[in-house]
Amino acid sequence: MAEVTGGAGVMRTLIPARIDRLPWSAFHTRLVVALGVAWVLDGLEITVASAVADTLTKPETLHMSSAAVGFIATIYLMGEVVGALVFGNLSDRLGRRKLFLVTLGIYLVGSGLTALTLGSGAGWVAFLYLTRFIAGMGIGGEYAAINSAIDELIPAKYRGRVDIAVNGTYWAGAIIGTLGTYILLNHMSLSLGWRLGFLIGPVLGLVILLVRRNLPESPRWQIMHGRAEAAEQSITAIEHEVRASGVELPPVDRSRAMVIRPADSIGYLALLRVLFREYPSRSILGASLMISQSFLYNAIFFTYTLVLGKFYGVPSASTPIYLIAFAVGNLVGPLAIGHLFDTLGRRTMISGTYILSGVLLTISAGLFYAGVLNAITQTACWCVIFFFASAGASSAYLTVSEIFPLEVRAKAIAVFFAIAQCFGSLGPTIYGALIGDGTHPGRLFIGYLLGAAVMVFGGVIARLLAVDAEGKSLEDIALPLSAAPSLS
Repeated sequence: MAEVTGGAGVMRTLIPARIDRLPWSAFHTRLVVALGVAWVLDGLEITVASAVADTLTKPETLHMSSAAVGFIATIYLMGEVVGALVFGNLSDRLGRRKLFLVTLGIYLVGSGLTALTLGSGAGWVAFLYLTRFIAGMGIGGEYAAINSAIDELIPAKYRGRVDIAVNGTYWAGAIIGTLGTYILLNHMSLSLGWRLGFLIGPVLGLVILLVRRNLPESPRWQIMHGRAEAAEQSITAIEHEVRASGVELPPVDRSRAMVIRPADSIGYLALLRVLFREYPSRSILGASLMISQSFLYNAIFFTYTLVLGKFYGVPSASTPIYLIAFAVGNLVGPLAIGHLFDTLGRRTMISGTYILSGVLLTISAGLFYAGVLNAITQTACWCVIFFFASAGASSAYLTVSEIFPLEVRAKAIAVFFAIAQCFGSLGPTIYGALIGDGTHPGRLFIGYLLGAAVMVFGGVIARLLAVDAEGKSLEDIALPLSAAPSLS
């Protein structure tokens, strides 16, 4: 099954077919754990920053203003956007493995340094912002490199459910962050507790960094960049590990061989050509899904505690309990119904989860406006809504990571992620204004209807434009730019 080189740098390869025919094994489980932690870390970082926000305004900590504390989240999101764009490009140029090691290292440095913010002066505040920007860059880069690596290494049969589940683990991080900061801030001095909160992620990340060191490069990336010998070594090592776990490998369908002519370095200009000339409908699909889920999530999640406090009188000390319930609903959804994206199909499930979550949000908005909900029933409504919305949001990342050619995959993920973050950042501002002092539920009711309409719109677009990618090889979904005419 070695690669056979033809004239003018042309080669025939069976590597995509060899990857897609693999049965599930311990190797794939290790891969998912090692790479999937990126979403856990992001959920943890966002939650820790939110949980310690009020603490950082206290005189015994950094004595920051509310506006200055709020800007921490903005800086972190800006870092994510920059990191995704920079490292997404590098991931396509240099490989997945190098970047998922580098980006995790950058996150570890950024978040670790945050805990070393020692004073409340302007210089230390600037240092704090810088460290949050660095941490955000690392996580943003993770999104591009990790989604690419997972899609390229997971067999086609399992790709949908794995991507959905991995993206959903963001909420496992939210649970860890909530529990960790709740314990630290209530059982230690505030000055020490908030710093230790920002060290939870780096401790977890250090362990995962050791596991990632033993993961192979994507053989798909290697062969499409002309590194036939390295690709053969990588796929052989993967097959050996699968066999070692006691799993018998099925034969390779040799009719699935591809002929490729590795292309030169492909940058963002090539991506623009792919997005707007070759796949315009897919670009509309990806943008619609990413923007709609980001708007809804940022709007609800970042104002969650405000609604509980302003409309239901829940004291701030009790909000972590409700937040954990909300996070559990978000975590369970992708794990419970993720396999349906591979069986019922992408179009049915993506459109279904988006539209259903929009309809359920409309119903709960009516109940909220009618005044029949309390803090517990409101949280229960959100849990049901986001059971489906969480799977839908995860499917947005799945979609943009599998519908474009390999050579621009990480850059495509980065661009759509950046677009989503920019639009999503509007959500908390709009909903914060609608919440106000909690005396005008009618305004928030309109806001909920807006969020519902955005999700239904995303679902309708998915119904019309979704790519039926379930069970298909990545190369069948989007032909690599390096694919050459058959040699036969």
